[in-house]
Amino acid sequence: MATDFKSIPIIDISPLLAKCDDPKMAEDPGVSDVVKLLDQACREAGFFYVKGHGMPDSLFNDVKEQTRKFFGLQYEEKVKIKLTPAAGYRGYQRVGENITKGVPDMHEAIDCYRELKPGAYGVLGKAMEGCNQWPLDPPKFKDMMEEYINLCTDLARNIMRGIALALGGSPYEFEGDRAGDAFWVTRIIGYPGKSSENGQEKPIHDIGCGAHTDYGLLTLLNQDDDITALQVRNRSGEWISAPPVPGTFVCNIGDMLKIYSNGLYESTLHRVIISSAKYRVSVAYFYETNFDAAVEPLDVCKDRVIGEAKKFERAVYGEHLVKKVLSNFVY
Repeated sequence: MATDFKSIPIIDISPLLAKCDDPKMAEDPGVSDVVKLLDQACREAGFFYVKGHGMPDSLFNDVKEQTRKFFGLQYEEKVKIKLTPAAGYRGYQRVGENITKGVPDMHEAIDCYRELKPGAYGVLGKAMEGCNQWPLDPPKFKDMMEEYINLCTDLARNIMRGIALALGGSPYEFEGDRAGDAFWVTRIIGYPGKSSENGQEKPIHDIGCGAHTDYGLLTLLNQDDDITALQVRNRSGEWISAPPVPGTFVCNIGDMLKIYSNGLYESTLHRVIISSAKYRVSVAYFYETNFDAAVEPLDVCKDRVIGEAKKFERAVYGEHLVKKVLSNFVY
């Protein structure tokens, strides 16, 4: 049984990134060290910070600052890109419109998804077809976010190569039919402070986002440097804070990786609690499988769970996502 965690580890992934395109990367001592740390973090916490990730500081910080400017606009401006089913569930939600387990979340957000070609996935993809809705103010917000998302996609793919090695597979386990054409989700989120500021709505309770697990493979969270709000639940049921570590992403594994790992890695419950008077911004990027991937335990993981060769039945990612999306919103 893994040790119950009390804090979340920080991992320097630069040695992994330096060798990520080398087919013999597993033989590199620096890569091996990172892989061991990833394995321990995924087994014990399901969460870890990464530094040495290569995202330019200017872009890493600018996405938060431009997001803060957007959420500071009047509601009449923000609602011009309102999230609707007709838009493929893309766009802006005001505070309380996102629902977690029946309770309104005290945050506003812009939801974005990788755009699907009409008909590409038939009935499976129909609900998620649409174009992302980007604000015109701040200027160039779309260009900035698309550059950021592209870099996050590359970064997540490379971290997944390390996780594939940690599970005992090849670096490329999560490519091809599994995630070689990875879907992605991005949520650009603003949490009002306990006291309203700049005309922002005042929250009616302190649950910024209710307890949940993420859907896909790997999440990269870019959060404000000066407000602690994210909490992670350990096996004992304690809520452990994930305070900001400037310049790092907070990473966590999702439901699909839990299945691929045959339960060796846990998709950990987490939540956001509002305790500061200040407005808080975070940008969450979710790296997923292929939209139509049939997810089941990797062969290399089936025999590593003592007493149970295979713990999980297969799941189709797109079905899992659509089911979650359709239950998460109030219009």
